Amino acid sequence: MLLSIVIPCYNSERTIGKVVEGCMDVVKSLGGLECEFVLVNDCSPDGTAKKIWELAEKYPNVKGIDLAKNFGQHNAIMAGLHEAKGDYIMGMDDDMQTHPSQMPALIRKMQEGYDVVFGVFRQRKFGFLKNMTSSLASFIMWHMVDRPKGLEASNYWCCRKYVRDELIKYDGYNLYLQVLFYRTTGNIANVEIEHFERAEGTSNYNFRKLMRLFMSFMNYTVIPLRLATCMGILLSLAGLLGAIAVFVQKMVNPNVAVGWSSLMCAMVLLFGFMFFMLGVIGEYIGKLILNINKTPQFVVRDTINVDKEQSRPEN
Repeated sequence: MLLSIVIPCYNSERTIGKVVEGCMDVVKSLGGLECEFVLVNDCSPDGTAKKIWELAEKYPNVKGIDLAKNFGQHNAIMAGLHEAKGDYIMGMDDDMQTHPSQMPALIRKMQEGYDVVFGVFRQRKFGFLKNMTSSLASFIMWHMVDRPKGLEASNYWCCRKYVRDELIKYDGYNLYLQVLFYRTTGNIANVEIEHFERAEGTSNYNFRKLMRLFMSFMNYTVIPLRLATCMGILLSLAGLLGAIAVFVQKMVNPNVAVGWSSLMCAMVLLFGFMFFMLGVIGEYIGKLILNINKTPQFVVRDTINVDKEQSRPEN
């Protein structure tokens, strides 16, 4: 059985070699399993591309992909999925936080018959910003995206080949990989694993990148638009009831003063809500335009150990 390990790489020239060689040692210890690596350099400013090429020259089972610009983690993973040929495909990070020693737990869970397995960390060792945004994203995903109940997602996962085959059919620009898993199959499980400290450096996610990833969930749900409709109805009803109450009060007591301050507060509240929902609608329209204009998920600049004749063309 062949295991394909897809790793998006960014500023990882000091760690990616440890990840690859650590995974090789684990696969050898399992027996009955072969592995290949698909390392995708997401236009790193350091020597990550050079390191990937060195690994590919040293190990024939290492494929290297160099993207022409920084497309983001999930787009880089998608580029790697197009070149993954294994019966199982595993996704992990390049910083040793999703540690090779935890691979057997995911593989054993897959052998129970699941289509997708997510590793769930006993204790997250991210920074404050990453933990906060991850918790917020999980809350929104739980309420706005159809997924099996009680399930958690992470960057450490394993899936079957047929799931990968379905995932690569998606050609939208702004993608959220975990949601695509939910759309493909309901036969998904969690397995508890350890989360390790970063071997080198700090997280490459800044607030802008986290927000872009967080907002990509809107590609897969219309619930914000439905909430806008509900809120519009509720506010309209509240305004109507308020107007009736003011009219009745004025009829009962003509000396009641008309309050400009309350009127301004209501206007600020309503206009604030209107502009917020205009922003939501604008986000949807922007995503539609990007997809209609065929904005590429990724553009491959160069490859090594990849069969270019069978490789997916730049999209």
